[in-house]
Amino acid sequence: MINLSIENEGYTYNPPVLDGIKWSTERQGVPGKLTFEVVKNGDLNFQEGNPVKLYVDEKPVFFGFVFQKKRDKGETISVTAYDQLRYLKNKDTYVYENKKASEFIEMIAKDVGLTCGEIADTEYVIENDIQDNKTFFDMIQDTLDTTLKNTKKIFVLYDNFGKLTLKNIEDMKVNYIVMPATAENFDYSTSIDGETYNQIKLSYDNKETGKRDIYIAMHSENINKWGLLQMYEKVQSGTGIPDRALAMLSLYNRKSRSLSIKNALGDLDVRAGSSVGVALNLGDIEVNSFFICEKVTHTFKGDMHLMDLSLRGSDFIV
Repeated sequence: MINLSIENEGYTYNPPVLDGIKWSTERQGVPGKLTFEVVKNGDLNFQEGNPVKLYVDEKPVFFGFVFQKKRDKGETISVTAYDQLRYLKNKDTYVYENKKASEFIEMIAKDVGLTCGEIADTEYVIENDIQDNKTFFDMIQDTLDTTLKNTKKIFVLYDNFGKLTLKNIEDMKVNYIVMPATAENFDYSTSIDGETYNQIKLSYDNKETGKRDIYIAMHSENINKWGLLQMYEKVQSGTGIPDRALAMLSLYNRKSRSLSIKNALGDLDVRAGSSVGVALNLGDIEVNSFFICEKVTHTFKGDMHLMDLSLRGSDFIV
């Protein structure tokens, strides 16, 4: 049972929806999005900025705000709503010292007026940083990327029905298996053309010696196999650079596998950042392991609930 409501000036409307509802989430840098069409009839009256809520089988799924309305000479209105992460597209400048990514997120949420829920402790302390004229999304992702490079831990920021939530991706596994019986079709690809590196080169301007220190971590076997694929980065702190180079090599020294699933049976627990089981013969390999959801689009239409999934496999590259 689908319950869609729009609130405006103390009134709550439950308009009939045409051609279904789509709810989509992405793992980083994009707010949750809800799209639907309604008929302008009766006393239906709503504006941009009005709250939108979606419940499916009495379970809260989406809470956000109308950002766009489109219509033609007919009575049909196409609506796009986003959750509160949409406000992280605003730009600003921040200078800070000795903050964890989780603390930085809480600071931004307070300044912007966003509601926080469960915020996981990211543990790693960033000594200092300057975020100049960037979106809040980019600022936050920079802190999470720095945390990843130093700890090999991936964190996912999302909106949980009106509450800003940060979770370790290891805590987002769901009891769902993609298999031939649950998915209509799939597209599968492997690549070393994107975020694959077999040599990490880090440089640090040493103020004490007046020289530039260079640190290199490499994987000779894969250099011989693929050619040299180097990531170069200039770091601001001289602390733990060799360990950081090795951690980055461990993350990036592998080919990436991507998998898209079309029209899988829907499950409300599956969202971007979730890990789902995959049991499929992909041609070069047979997989029976967890994959991470990079993007999830749910479609609700009548009694039908389907999902399109963009997945990253065990050779996951951020």
